[in-house]
Amino acid sequence: MTNAPTAQVEYVTIHGKRRAYLRTGSGPALLLLHGLACDRTTWDRVVPLLAEKYTVIVPDLLGHGLSDKPRADYTLGGYANGMRDLMTVLGIDKVTVVGHSFGGGVAMQFAYQFPERTQRVMLVATGGMGPEVSPFIKLVQAPGWEQVMRVLTLPGLRHVETAGLRALASYGGGPLRRYTRDLDEVAAIVESWKDRGSRFAIRHLVRAVIDWRGQIVTMSDRAYLTDSMPMAVVWGRDDQVIPVRHASNAAALAPEAMVTVLPDSGHFPHRDHPEEFVRLLDEFVSGTEPAVYNRAKFRRLLRNGSAAPTAPLVSVTSA
Repeated sequence: MTNAPTAQVEYVTIHGKRRAYLRTGSGPALLLLHGLACDRTTWDRVVPLLAEKYTVIVPDLLGHGLSDKPRADYTLGGYANGMRDLMTVLGIDKVTVVGHSFGGGVAMQFAYQFPERTQRVMLVATGGMGPEVSPFIKLVQAPGWEQVMRVLTLPGLRHVETAGLRALASYGGGPLRRYTRDLDEVAAIVESWKDRGSRFAIRHLVRAVIDWRGQIVTMSDRAYLTDSMPMAVVWGRDDQVIPVRHASNAAALAPEAMVTVLPDSGHFPHRDHPEEFVRLLDEFVSGTEPAVYNRAKFRRLLRNGSAAPTAPLVSVTSA
């Protein structure tokens, strides 16, 4: 049982757009990035545990949760810029970035754009490791999706849908459990889509990273830049959104990464096994030295490309 105080939502306006976030705890900084159509509450089960040892920053990404949902840049690069600006406003220079699903893509983009501010990266059931993705997400870009969602999220119908999804999510053991365990999160997503701004943001976000063949964005062409950036990968064995076999892709792209597959877990391993997740994250942070950016080595890698010798992107120093 943790005695960490309950974090309160705070707000900051950057470039005229209000962003919601939690800040709690003290110690080395962790930035926790949620997935597509989720919000900061996806981390609720691990934040109090992490706050006992770390400064934990948990934003609602633009277009999600309590943050603004404007007509804006919903690309990975735009989100990475937004996180850089948020960290700057909060006075945090360097951070270990933890990204779940789409947030994993943002985490990788942040590390690529701002290596001088990235100490480590942990990817949780992340995008960017292969093309496959749930058809449920592909449908977001289908013609008429917004109009259909407008009807399906009307008050009476929405309540029936979300109640049904949560009832299925509470279904006990057995072979169907792997397909139903994450339906409470799906219910929360459906609930959020009652807001027109949320539907607009998600549609534009999905179009930036997914087409009918699957995920567009990949880290495979830039993985060589992460040679000396400490990286960990966590996946749930029963993930129905992004296949667990992508964890093997991660191991191939970043051979030094710590890769863990959790049994009896779906697309949200940090919710399914919060204590184990916190243990893995703490071991990762405690057992690795933070990366330190070296501009000359970065330049050399970019010039030589992936065929370059394994000259490290970063040098390493004690925390």
